Amino acid sequence: MNLILLAVPFFFLLIAAELIADRVRGVSTYRLADALNSLSAGVLSQASGLLSKAIAVLGYAFAYEHLHLVELPDQLWVWVLAFVAYDFCYYWSHRFGHERNVFWASHVVHHQSEDYNLSTALRQTSTGFLLSWIFYLPMALAGVPPIVFVTVGALNLLYQFWVHTRHVPKLGWFEWFFITPSNHRVHHAQNAIYMDRNYGGVFILWDRLFGTFQEELDEHPVVFGVTTPLRSWNPLWANLQFYVQLWRDAVRAGSWWDKLRIWFMPTGWRPADVAERFPMDKPDLAAFRKFEVPLARGQKLYAALQFATYVVGTSGLLAVATQQNLGVLAGAWLWIAFGLYCIGAWLENRPFARSLEALRLLLNLPALAWAQQVGLLPGGMLPWLLVLAWGLASLLWLYWPRQEQVQAA
Repeated sequence: MNLILLAVPFFFLLIAAELIADRVRGVSTYRLADALNSLSAGVLSQASGLLSKAIAVLGYAFAYEHLHLVELPDQLWVWVLAFVAYDFCYYWSHRFGHERNVFWASHVVHHQSEDYNLSTALRQTSTGFLLSWIFYLPMALAGVPPIVFVTVGALNLLYQFWVHTRHVPKLGWFEWFFITPSNHRVHHAQNAIYMDRNYGGVFILWDRLFGTFQEELDEHPVVFGVTTPLRSWNPLWANLQFYVQLWRDAVRAGSWWDKLRIWFMPTGWRPADVAERFPMDKPDLAAFRKFEVPLARGQKLYAALQFATYVVGTSGLLAVATQQNLGVLAGAWLWIAFGLYCIGAWLENRPFARSLEALRLLLNLPALAWAQQVGLLPGGMLPWLLVLAWGLASLLWLYWPRQEQVQAA
């Protein structure tokens, strides 16, 4: 049972509720492009997980099968203990995700949003499978069965959804034991006083125990985002940006030792010769401005509607993924990744965005034929009628003469 897939409708219902709370309170915690970029990263993460989760799950299952030290019974106390143990392992995985370059390259995606709302919770990495699984191997050695590990991991992730909001204040005694919206807002800040704090997923006790706790302070309003802004709505680039930066610095470094160690040095460390020849300016936080690309209302609505088709498509893919082979899943991933890239280009108002959109809509036809051939979609004319009607309506909107489009800068 995929708990995350089952929770998707509730995620969007809660996002709608948060938007209503925005309206009632006369505030605005959402910007459409930023929210769509976060949700695109989440959709891409789920699609990528179909190709990569087997690495972590099979690695864990192998370690459990051959290296576990005890046999744990299928009893409630084992599940409770596993839930707590998972969060302890998550704390260290999350902490390394902030404190070492190669781990930050994966985790940075979750922090790139310059807004803070429930859509930010769904902004997840597509490359976390590479190294994060290492931190959970102690659970396999301790005899936690794979089904228990996968289930408590999903529950841990589900808990973290609700803390990504600005509408919930401090919660009194609850703040002492659990991750809350207040202490997680601190975690998403780029203010110097807040950076690299509050790593727990469910329990804040680990941060209090290991000296990484920081309370949210009224005198220091949180500024969300990262100190090296993404400045893009492209979810593919969001996942690759810091890897590319590390690679470029490694290539430019004069010392072979620096070329190797840059990946595992504290986050932000750069070889001295590279830092001198290629300095990187950090924006002044006092003059911080959120990344924004002017778009007309119609352009925003178009992007939201096109994105909705990828939410539906990816949800359908997740529902039937266990019945598909790796080649089919890889083909579906390419369709999703290309579509999300096109939507990102549209949100950035790129000069080529309209032509790229037309190409994407036309490519949906051979993609549909392939999906029916491999069994991802049912045969018959109904899928063709739906795709053709949607494509023609979209193309008509794209090329209908109007004056409302905002010209690209």
